[in-house]
Amino acid sequence: MTPEALFSLHGKIALVTGGATGIGRMAAEALGRAGARVLIASRNGEACEAVAAELNALDAPGTAEGFTGDVGSKEGVDTLVAEVKSRTDTLNILMNNAGVTWGAPMGQFPHEAWEKVMSVNVAGVFDLTQKLLPMLMEAGSVDDPARVVNVGSVMGEIPMGDGAYSYSASKAAVIHLSKVMAKELSPYCVTVNALAPGPFVSRMTAFATADEEMRAKVGGDVPLKRVGRDEDIAGCMLFLCGRGGSYVTGAVIPVSGGINVMAGHNIFEKALQ
Repeated sequence: MTPEALFSLHGKIALVTGGATGIGRMAAEALGRAGARVLIASRNGEACEAVAAELNALDAPGTAEGFTGDVGSKEGVDTLVAEVKSRTDTLNILMNNAGVTWGAPMGQFPHEAWEKVMSVNVAGVFDLTQKLLPMLMEAGSVDDPARVVNVGSVMGEIPMGDGAYSYSASKAAVIHLSKVMAKELSPYCVTVNALAPGPFVSRMTAFATADEEMRAKVGGDVPLKRVGRDEDIAGCMLFLCGRGGSYVTGAVIPVSGGINVMAGHNIFEKALQ
């Protein structure tokens, strides 16, 4: 099989939540460039429409459509599912990327920060996948399963809260939930995998990645000495969603520049000096 065939998504239909900015925007472009018809949804429908127009102007083999979609409530998920069903009968790829965060120091972290973050980042991921499952099952086969890609975070893999306690806990939940769903959905020809990104340039990280100087400082603390790039997300998505990833489920890809294996100093180092 040629490299092009391994990663081609011609004829596939994908939904990317939170697809107007950041990692979702990177993924949407990658899927479109590989030939997929990409549905882009977020709370800001106008931004999704604008991004869809930008992607369609690339003259890539795929197409894009943008519209409003909110996964922060049952009503929002139901409305999004209805919108997707109005546009397609099947769904090959679902990227659960939409997410929110909340930062505050210990002792000042509010109770409401848990309900909001967990509702979007965890309940929204589960409920949307559950309600789109019949469409994913319709699209999947033994040779070419439907794909679910959930966006976790390196903060859900290692204990680094940085004041974002509910966010870190929610992303740990996403990672575990992805493994549970992978086990349960594999008999239905649906794979479920997760990304665990480190720092990327996005609206959520704008406070620390807004300009080159800030990005250099953040990247300096990453083992591989840089922040993430568009192609890092693109490569993961094309692998997981293309034929090359059809035998992979329950995986967590640590697209974090090595942060996931930072373990501190050697505990015997000083004794051996």
